Amino acid sequence: MDVVLTAYGSSISVKSIFGLLSGIGTIYAFIPYIADTVNNRTQPQRASWLIWSVLGSIAFFAQLYEGASTSIWFVATQVSGTIIVFILSTRCGSGEYLKSSDYWILCAAVFGLVLWFFAETATYSLTITITISLLGGSIIVVRAFKNPDGETLSTWVIFLMASVCALFSVGSLNPTLLAYPMYLCVLYSAIVFAILLGRLIEREIDLRHRSTVVDIQL
Repeated sequence: MDVVLTAYGSSISVKSIFGLLSGIGTIYAFIPYIADTVNNRTQPQRASWLIWSVLGSIAFFAQLYEGASTSIWFVATQVSGTIIVFILSTRCGSGEYLKSSDYWILCAAVFGLVLWFFAETATYSLTITITISLLGGSIIVVRAFKNPDGETLSTWVIFLMASVCALFSVGSLNPTLLAYPMYLCVLYSAIVFAILLGRLIEREIDLRHRSTVVDIQL
């Protein structure tokens, strides 16, 4: 059930506000990441961002097909930003474009589209997309923990906030429409936690190292 706010003769629904906030938040989140990429402070992995561009595009059309309205702003801005990062990664990124295992990922995505075509429901395609994307996201979580300074923390925090807004922008308990922002909410939470935990451990190691050096000097 959606709530409508009325002020000065104008009306706007609460889910529309959350949808707008999720879109604006996503755009704002990409700005520092893109800036760090251009300045070579962050090196996006080409294969990951290429696959996310493909899977994100599938998720966008699946959400659109299932009747997403205000929540589509989040997915649309997410996919657009992902494609921009991939384009930048061709020059400023690292790694290969596609490894042998990546072709299986794309084949699975195509399989999801075939199921969508014959079953006339986007649920199958969206499920496969989220499952594959989650596997790819786990790599980012591990990388963020091992090299926390190699990721732009502010980007992932704002992504997390935008995904929460996207959940509220759905306006109903539609599992298909809630699935994608819920998945991203969990993923972004894990990435933020991994970065913070990695930095905390690095700080403790650095403090212990400094303490050892001082003891030796004394």
